[in-house]
Amino acid sequence: RKPEHEAQLAELKVEPFELVVVNLYPFADTVMSGATPDECIEQIDIGGPSMVRAAAKNHPSVAVVTSPDRYASVLDAVRSGGFTLAQRKELAAEAFFHTATYDTHVASWMGNAYVDTSAGTGFPAWIGGTWDKASVLRYGENPHQRAALYTNGSQPSGPALAQARVLHGKEMSYNNYVDADAAVRAAYDHGDQPCVAVIKHANPCGIAVATEAEGIAEAHRKAHECDPVSAFGGIIATNRPVTLEMAEQVKDIFTEVVVAPAFDADALAVLTQKKNVRLVECPAPSRGGVETRPIAGGMLMQSRDVLDAPGDDVDGWRLVCGDAADEDTLRDLQFAWRAVRAVKSNAILLAAEAASVGIGMGQVNRVDSCRLAVSRAGERAAGSVAASDAFFPFADGLQILLDAGVRAVVAPGGSVRDAEVIAAAEAAGVTMYFTGTRHFAH
Repeated sequence: RKPEHEAQLAELKVEPFELVVVNLYPFADTVMSGATPDECIEQIDIGGPSMVRAAAKNHPSVAVVTSPDRYASVLDAVRSGGFTLAQRKELAAEAFFHTATYDTHVASWMGNAYVDTSAGTGFPAWIGGTWDKASVLRYGENPHQRAALYTNGSQPSGPALAQARVLHGKEMSYNNYVDADAAVRAAYDHGDQPCVAVIKHANPCGIAVATEAEGIAEAHRKAHECDPVSAFGGIIATNRPVTLEMAEQVKDIFTEVVVAPAFDADALAVLTQKKNVRLVECPAPSRGGVETRPIAGGMLMQSRDVLDAPGDDVDGWRLVCGDAADEDTLRDLQFAWRAVRAVKSNAILLAAEAASVGIGMGQVNRVDSCRLAVSRAGERAAGSVAASDAFFPFADGLQILLDAGVRAVVAPGGSVRDAEVIAAAEAAGVTMYFTGTRHFAH
């Protein structure tokens, strides 16, 4: 870059060069393969990143290439007489992106897997991440907001919603991604049972499961019936391939997105006749792990709620009043308990025959959530079961459910007025279980 540099090259008898091509040791792939710590350490490249960084810094004179995807453009540049300065600047930026991602992989592994820097908390002393822009979206949550989709480049964990394939329809919007993320998560909350979740504004309009013999179409039918008015313009997610029978049901419903692990060929033939519906092929999400939320000046991190607390197993529930539930009632209670996790707090979910029939979500007091769930269920409230994501602070909210004819309730318990709540359920002759586990969702 400078005359004295050229003098040093001449003095040391070093020939100048214009192109550096480096492939770094495959550290991340080695870690993901399950290799031993020693094998992983052996794949930490030292000289490679040094060469890349030096060449990128010297980009006014040198082009640096770090990806085989660039080899074709290298050949084109050589044939045309070399890289322009603008091209070398772009390559230099890519090179620093590449080494930053590589260093993040190494530092994250060292501070998480190789040595515990969390002081026993499970949260490391340092976290880092890199994100690659996948697409620019039309707009954000509202038309005046700009938005883009980025994929996680620092912690490769396999394809997920951000990498999902849109098989048909318009490009996904910001709100589509938000709702689809909630829908996919809800659809995989019920183990191996065929499940469908219908989501609007990140809240369920309906969730249902079916037996393998009934199939995914039956799960969709029941989920849609919960609140067909709210399902208009919603997002549908399944944990099974979409079948022709389900597609025939969906085709007459205005739906923004259908997300599924696969679509049968005859189902695609039916649904692709709808010009605007987005058909998204998305693999099953990974369970567990952590989730983050930005706040002003920082970020919150917590382990993801995957319904794995002791109180999420029905064997850990405590019968606090009424007769022990029979097999069918217990199955509905267990479904309701798992389904209410997907509902924004304060959350009440009424269920019957392994399907939601009334959902009260996002209210700032539990009484209003109970009223909303009952009003949406209508006549279906009588004989249903109820799940509450947190304890009843008073008996008033529960009383609304009892007056509507709910026959069994599952809730965390833990209120200072639990005795009052239990007494109300007992007076109504209703079965009530406490789980000792809460499922707030904000």
